[in-house]
Amino acid sequence: MSQSSEDRVFESAAELFGVLATPIRLRIISAVCEHEKNVSQLLAEIDTTQPNMSQHLATLYRSGVLARRREGTQIYYRLQSERVAMLCRAVCTQVAIEIDGGGGMPSSERLMPLAQR
Repeated sequence: MSQSSEDRVFESAAELFGVLATPIRLRIISAVCEHEKNVSQLLAEIDTTQPNMSQHLATLYRSGVLARRREGTQIYYRLQSERVAMLCRAVCTQVAIEIDGGGGMPSSERLMPLAQR
């Protein structure tokens, strides 16, 4: 891979991680993993205000993480890419393992520094 191709890969990955770097956005992705939901359904699952939810949904939509469709007055959101869901599941599962008892895990294998737990 050429330097410029590698740079584009790292820039794109950093952009994606930036979009995913908010807990509420990870909750939204988790909520729509199985099937699409509208804003009311998401607000019933995720404790936030409607304006805040709409702002995060717009960011996830603009970045290509979510797709949406309109049905009457409702807008339904779904994952645009299963790869994003797989990435989020892998990272969140590993972090949960470390938080819940990865005490015997060598520090070189951890995603999170010990001080952050």
